[in-house]
Amino acid sequence: MAAGAPRIFVSHLSGVTVFDPGGDHVGRVRDLVAMLRVGHRPPRLLGLVVELTSRRRIFLPMTRVTGVQAGQVITTGVLNVRRFEQRPTERLVFGELLDRRVRLVDTGEEVTVLDLSVRQLPARRDWEIDRIFVRRGAPRRTAGFRRHKGEALTVGWEAVTGFSLDEQGQGAETLLATFEQLRPADLANVLHHLSAKRRAEVAAALDDDRLADVLEELPEDDQIEILGKLKEERAADVLEAMDPDDAADLLSELPEQDQERLLSLMQPDDAADMRRLMAYEERTAGGLMTTEPVVLRPDATVADALARVRNPDLSPALAAQVYVCRPPDETPTGKYLGTVHFQRLLRDPPYTLVSSILDDDLQALSPQDSLPAVAGFFATYDMVAAPVVDDGGSLLGAVTVDDVLDHLLPEDWREHEFHELADGTGGEEAPGHGR
Repeated sequence: MAAGAPRIFVSHLSGVTVFDPGGDHVGRVRDLVAMLRVGHRPPRLLGLVVELTSRRRIFLPMTRVTGVQAGQVITTGVLNVRRFEQRPTERLVFGELLDRRVRLVDTGEEVTVLDLSVRQLPARRDWEIDRIFVRRGAPRRTAGFRRHKGEALTVGWEAVTGFSLDEQGQGAETLLATFEQLRPADLANVLHHLSAKRRAEVAAALDDDRLADVLEELPEDDQIEILGKLKEERAADVLEAMDPDDAADLLSELPEQDQERLLSLMQPDDAADMRRLMAYEERTAGGLMTTEPVVLRPDATVADALARVRNPDLSPALAAQVYVCRPPDETPTGKYLGTVHFQRLLRDPPYTLVSSILDDDLQALSPQDSLPAVAGFFATYDMVAAPVVDDGGSLLGAVTVDDVLDHLLPEDWREHEFHELADGTGGEEAPGHGR
């Protein structure tokens, strides 16, 4: 369902067939997974529980759903087939929210939830539950069947009570919902200052993508502690969701037997990327780079390039330029031809071939270049990202300025400089921030 499309009532998704992009049958929708939020804010729809043809039930994140149409759900084709396990912050829509007794805010009258509607937020990939179809009057059982009598009406999520976390008092779940709007770096700072027990509870309740983003912002000791308390299969999933360079750095800090065990649980392509990055020294261009820059072939157009850099999963630094290479266009690529900067993409017509607007004068980094050399390159050429190319001319990845800064700053920088700036104290303790 594209942004701005009509709402969909969840009852219409029960048993719907799920297809991959090629039209092949994947499975059927058996439930929806939502996360309640504090106050009267509508819940986020996290994903679908899909039953495969093998009868195994898996979790399909909404970020991997490209279309919800009449009688079918279309996915990106990338599925994690590990068995679905419900987490503390998650609620099953069919299993836990439907047929529930709640109260209307205006009158205090008790009503029964018959259905819920979901919608995709405009200009975002997030989905939420926003409307509730309820029936007045208490349900009655007749000959073993549950029957409802009374007026039916559709109301907004904020028009009822009985769902919110405030009323349920659910510990870590309420804490997590309170932190939902924090940026990953800010949530990482909160986790860093929690007790080890509380930190583990919150980490266990975060979804894989959110936890991956937060881990990337945590000090090394916290990363290792949190990863060590996750089940191995989930730890592998979280590592896959992290930026490859950050995941490789974290893996490198683990004992060798733990590294191999986690790598064996990862998807083969992801594990291959990890092994390749771990082969480089940490403080070199090869150790700093990500293996997932935006790569285009020479016959791609400016329109193609702009479509790729619009991907909300890309960091601003990675989206600042695209790298043009001959096939194959997965790293390590065919011959690297040059870079096209985002500003140049904005100046040329959509039909322009990227091969005609290359910046091919700038020398690429070598994977063996030291951290000081990489930092000097960024400072000299005012770059926010730079290509890393091997001796054969293939693009191996890209280094971004944030990774350079992470390695140049003192190990305890999160404890000092950043928080002084964030508090606006200029190094002086702000009122109410003492410990």
